[in-house]
Amino acid sequence: MEYLVRAARITDIERLAELCEVSPRAADGSSPMDAASLLRQLVYLPQASVFVAEARREVVGGAILALRPSVRAGGYVGTIDLLVVDPAYDIERISEALLEEVLRSASNKGCTVVEAVAPDDVATRQRWAVLGFVPSGPRIQRTVTAAGVAARPAR
Repeated sequence: MEYLVRAARITDIERLAELCEVSPRAADGSSPMDAASLLRQLVYLPQASVFVAEARREVVGGAILALRPSVRAGGYVGTIDLLVVDPAYDIERISEALLEEVLRSASNKGCTVVEAVAPDDVATRQRWAVLGFVPSGPRIQRTVTAAGVAARPAR
């Protein structure tokens, strides 16, 4: 089966919200917004990129890249805030396709580092390691070259 990864549209949000598990913080009423409302806003924010994976025109996965400037990192740091895949589909292939698109987008947006919360599951950690993510404290991260920036020579 072929999977298409693309930028999310507002019409994808309900399905993406269905795929997301609501965090306990949001479920207890401490969050002023539900997942769908927050996802709708993220589609339009320049500091975030929301991607979906499709199979036969059905959204089967999604990822969110949030950006923040960092003097220490020498550019932007991209945080993978969400990576979700419908368990009825090929989790490994869809995750890899979404992560590759997130990394490409991060480079195009001037990121020098992309980070994510370290997965608990060994197989998932290995999947991220194949894409170049390494442990960094409680997180995992990967260095990327910002588009249009020449690589610095080694000293």
